[in-house]
Amino acid sequence: MRLVANARMYSVNPAAAATWKELFAWLSSGSGISLDVIDHAFPLPLSELWSRRDLASAFMCGFPFVLAAHRPRPVAAPVPASALIPGKAVYATRIVVRADSRFASLEDTFGGRLGFTVEDSQSGYNALRHHLLPYYRQCGKRLYRESVGPLFTPRRVIEALLSGGIDAGPLDRYALDLMIRHQPDLARQVRVVATTEPTPIPFLVAGSDCPGEVIAALQATFAKFDHDSECADLRDRLCLAAFAPVAIEDYEIFARWDAEARDAGYDQPG
Repeated sequence: MRLVANARMYSVNPAAAATWKELFAWLSSGSGISLDVIDHAFPLPLSELWSRRDLASAFMCGFPFVLAAHRPRPVAAPVPASALIPGKAVYATRIVVRADSRFASLEDTFGGRLGFTVEDSQSGYNALRHHLLPYYRQCGKRLYRESVGPLFTPRRVIEALLSGGIDAGPLDRYALDLMIRHQPDLARQVRVVATTEPTPIPFLVAGSDCPGEVIAALQATFAKFDHDSECADLRDRLCLAAFAPVAIEDYEIFARWDAEARDAGYDQPG
């Protein structure tokens, strides 16, 4: 049986998508595992991708992973070149506004329209809500006049922001780095007003029935990424330093954040 790979979560633009295909070609060659890189673009549900029996490598957010009744098998976690904790497989959410807006701080955006991606997203929902929770408790009421979503993807958050559909929105920090790497003009269009605390980053998973020897071969190859001379250009274009083993226990914090917000009556960020 041929196995499949997909990097939809971080295929943030055509250039990034093409580079991920190169990464999977390197992974296939180095591991000896034949991989077909498949398209599974929005609006197809990510849950269908993660449940595929022939899946060998696809990005999955840690929040739906910890909530899943039947979890896929962890393969490897990316280590961003600009990780907030150097050398660690972590990321954060950047809350952004239009660069030409009047908002100088996060508090300035209160009373406006806040975008979110989807309810089972860590960066686009759970981390955003956790960051806003202290303000909600202090204020005793919702912070924004409108919550706009689901917007589903970081690209759609930016589109809503630039079109005036929202005043502020959450962006996966690593996804934004990738966007700016391949679309430098974007850095002049958006401005960061807040950054959440770092948490474990989305990681690559395989199907729950994927053979252990396949996963071991993929993991052994990923472990070479940081020092393989053939990957120097890939590391640059993917804004990555390395791939690391997945520490599943670190992701349980996402379920605690979710429970904390719900217990406070703050189900949806806004």
